[in-house]
Amino acid sequence: MPDILSLLQCLLPQINATTMRQLNQIILAMLAMSGRVTMLGISRWTGSGGSYRTMLRFFHTVIPWATLFWLFFHKHLFRPNEIYLLAGDEVVISKSGKQTYGLDRFFSSLAGKPISGLSFFTLSLVSVEQRHSFPIQIEQVIKSDIEKSSSSPTKEIKPQEKRGRGRPKGSKNKNKTQVVLTSELLRIQKMIKSLFKLLAKFIPLTYLVLDGHFGNNNALQMARQVNLHIISKLRSDSALYIPYQHPDPNSRSRRKYGDKIDYNNIPKKYLCQSTVDDDIQTDVYQVTLLHKEFAQSLNVVILVKTNLKTHARSHVILFSSDLKLSSEKIIDYYKLRFQIEFNFRDAKQFWGLEDFMNLSQTAVTNAANLAFFMVNLSHHLLADFRLLNPDSGILDLKAHYRGFRYVREILKMLPEIPEPILLTQIFAKLTSLGRIHNVSTGVEPS
Repeated sequence: MPDILSLLQCLLPQINATTMRQLNQIILAMLAMSGRVTMLGISRWTGSGGSYRTMLRFFHTVIPWATLFWLFFHKHLFRPNEIYLLAGDEVVISKSGKQTYGLDRFFSSLAGKPISGLSFFTLSLVSVEQRHSFPIQIEQVIKSDIEKSSSSPTKEIKPQEKRGRGRPKGSKNKNKTQVVLTSELLRIQKMIKSLFKLLAKFIPLTYLVLDGHFGNNNALQMARQVNLHIISKLRSDSALYIPYQHPDPNSRSRRKYGDKIDYNNIPKKYLCQSTVDDDIQTDVYQVTLLHKEFAQSLNVVILVKTNLKTHARSHVILFSSDLKLSSEKIIDYYKLRFQIEFNFRDAKQFWGLEDFMNLSQTAVTNAANLAFFMVNLSHHLLADFRLLNPDSGILDLKAHYRGFRYVREILKMLPEIPEPILLTQIFAKLTSLGRIHNVSTGVEPS
């Protein structure tokens, strides 16, 4: 079994020996414990080395988590010659009470409605080859006064005078690249710039992958300001136009927008690929199009699915600011964005993101970052664990560490250490209790 303390040695320049020792005890407890991951639960599993007061001291210590994430990733998770994407998404967790720092009402996609809780925005490095996401920076979302007012019930809107037809006299064209970023986009941009300072160009990042919430010109301009190309999704009813081409090449025209794209009759010349699977035909179209709300042309990929039996149709519109990116890569990179959702699932289900009951700003920050740090650490541990235990998951890993903890405590009570052969059998038997997959074959036991 890997020594956790040796894995954490790369963090020593940033945290002192006391915090390192506390972190080691907490990680071992979280790997072995069952039940809710709270400070009280962790203290009960740390044994004599960690009391509840020790947990309080740790969770109220200011820790440079962004640097720790990067140091651990660089030492144990980074693989040279791989392509990495930068992906971002927001996770909302439910919390009750009134005193938790940052508590507000946020929209939860799982609940399908706004709920009382906390929100964290996460940036992750996604490996294209490994098909896995690694959380690299987490920041709590604190709503500004403008965001709170916009999310509150709408006030009575006074009817405005209807403007006449045509363009108002004296109006000028607006430079769509000069946008006023919202507080949300400013927060994300600040996180990206902070991450770039840590990376110091060690990993070349080209693409920022975001969900459909950021399929707008403001998000695109935010990405371009930090020298990244955005990959996102547009609304299914977006008005897209083919760039106008004058029929006479020798004549010039000020006209910019050509024909509007009809999603039910997309020209065949833009078709890249067509496949049929279980009576579902998938057509992939790629074309450079214009949107009146965007400052520049968009590399648009339209996926049209048709049920050959019922003739029902649906479509999805992906886009990128990189006009040279192929349709295959746009689709593949946007699919990889979903890997960050698995990080959220693991952090909630196994590492206490939904369980912690901390109240102060520092304690909440430490609890959330610790949960995501365990996501990266458990991935590294699973990679070694699966060499002898293929198909194992986090539950198998936790069962292994729990059994190891039981054996260690039993050995302390024995007057003599058993023979090596017997000791090996004891470890093999107890560490396999509660496992989902068989130790030797890697298949589920009957």
